[in-house]
Amino acid sequence: MRSIRRLARLDPLVADSAVAAVLALVALLEVRSGGAGSPTLRTVVAFVMTLPLAFRRRFPLGVLLLVMGAALAQSVADPDADVAGVLIVAIIVASYSVAAHSGRRAAVVGGAAGLAALCGSVHLQGGGIGNYIFAAAIFAGAWLAGFVLRGRRLQSEALQRRTVALEQDQEARARAAVDAERARIARDLHDAVAHSVSVIVVQAGAERLALPPEATSTRDVLRSIEETGRQALVEMRRLVEMLRQDDEELALAPQPSLAHLELLVQQVREAGLPVELSIEGEPRTLPPGVDLSAYRIVQEALTNALKHAGPARAHVTLRYAPDELELEIADDGAGSSSRAHGGGHGLVGMRERVAVFGGVLEADRRIEGGYRLRATLPLQSRTT
Repeated sequence: MRSIRRLARLDPLVADSAVAAVLALVALLEVRSGGAGSPTLRTVVAFVMTLPLAFRRRFPLGVLLLVMGAALAQSVADPDADVAGVLIVAIIVASYSVAAHSGRRAAVVGGAAGLAALCGSVHLQGGGIGNYIFAAAIFAGAWLAGFVLRGRRLQSEALQRRTVALEQDQEARARAAVDAERARIARDLHDAVAHSVSVIVVQAGAERLALPPEATSTRDVLRSIEETGRQALVEMRRLVEMLRQDDEELALAPQPSLAHLELLVQQVREAGLPVELSIEGEPRTLPPGVDLSAYRIVQEALTNALKHAGPARAHVTLRYAPDELELEIADDGAGSSSRAHGGGHGLVGMRERVAVFGGVLEADRRIEGGYRLRATLPLQSRTT
């Protein structure tokens, strides 16, 4: 039995051929054991009714018509001939197959034709009403079983296709969210780095002009710094230009930072979410990229809480450590728990921002209720 199942997984034709061969062998043994009727006719009928079952999935209607036609032909040629018992199994398999592996119209046509042939065979053999009922019940039962299983199989296949399509759509959305957030990070980092490079260029130029005429070597070095800085600014603006997408307001607006956090908290309060802000440690000037990303993380976390937490309160904590900045945004809402499993695109973007600086992001449900997000951003570049 296990070997047949393994064959079916590899190729249904192989398994069906094995079953057909077994049925043909058993039918041949029954014919050889004796019985009324011509052995030659019974042997031919046995082979015609069993061997075609190897193709019951590929040509279910044709196989059924061939099986039932052979049974009817034997009844016409020799009504008194004995029918091998195993051929009843062949009829059941053929009836089931036409309903399970054909379209609805072919299944109905095959069922009606097969039942008519079966009743004709019983009539020619002189069977009584009980024989009619028994034969029809076996045939119809097998047909109904195949029809029901076909419907379930089609539903399962449709559900699997929808599941695959949904997974692909979710993956595409996640990739789009990552790409969008990376583009936004690139724009933010460009502005932060561009500011620093601009300061270097200005300071180098001012120092060059202040040098005495005899400091030729130092003046050349400073001029090289100016030119290199300007070229870097031009190249950065050219590469990031595509990411800006003609967003003039974004290009002209001042870059946010943690210095604007009070304003952000106030805006969220006015939107309907009570927020408390705590600062631990000694605030100090942060690297522009870290400062900007920290603000964006708090902004996204509060936006998520406003959208998903429901009636709740939130608490934002900034912790300044010697070598890192820790952000913690917690709420006591009872909103969607999907945020804790990384399903939101906002969380994807925050992970991208933290990963840029080699930091750590943790997001989960709180034991006491609500949701907590904690991000740690190193303040110094990590070397490997």
